[in-house]
Amino acid sequence: MTSGRVTVYFAALLARTEDGWEASDTELDDVETLSDLADLAREATADGADDTVLVFIEQEDVWFGVVRVDGEEDPRIYVSNAAAAARSSYGEILLTDELLGRDPAADDSADDLDALDLDGTEDGDLDEQEDPDDEAVDALDPVPAGPLGDTAILADLGVSEGQLLTLDSDALVEIADALGAAEVLEAVR
Repeated sequence: MTSGRVTVYFAALLARTEDGWEASDTELDDVETLSDLADLAREATADGADDTVLVFIEQEDVWFGVVRVDGEEDPRIYVSNAAAAARSSYGEILLTDELLGRDPAADDSADDLDALDLDGTEDGDLDEQEDPDDEAVDALDPVPAGPLGDTAILADLGVSEGQLLTLDSDALVEIADALGAAEVLEAVR
């Protein structure tokens, strides 16, 4: 049985142009990686200009994320609640190994142990040896609860680190208001 609860997401692009901010809602169904999301943001700029583009993603009253793309630079990311975002397919796009401080090559450690064909009779007492499965579990660092990412992502646009960290419900509206883009964001909401 399901409770009938529907998860509500909102995603929008805000592109800063010579004439001010332009907003557009966006579908993330075809976005699978942060790179895909950055490409989508870059397409929102006029003639491939080096304009700043912000991608807002929000799961109603649970978490929000901001991705900032400045031209061809690497995207900058802020997520208000990483643990909540990790339970969301859209949040998983933002929670890259780099943002989480994980080494993607470490995921192969369990496969490396299997390749060694260890039978438990190697040096040391079997009771003292660590279970290989324990090592695999240790490699899976939990996603931290709370904010994660670049807290200064919007500082030069009028939203300080302290302000960003205190936002929760209606965060995207407050951010857009500070940017002077509340009306254009509301038009696509």
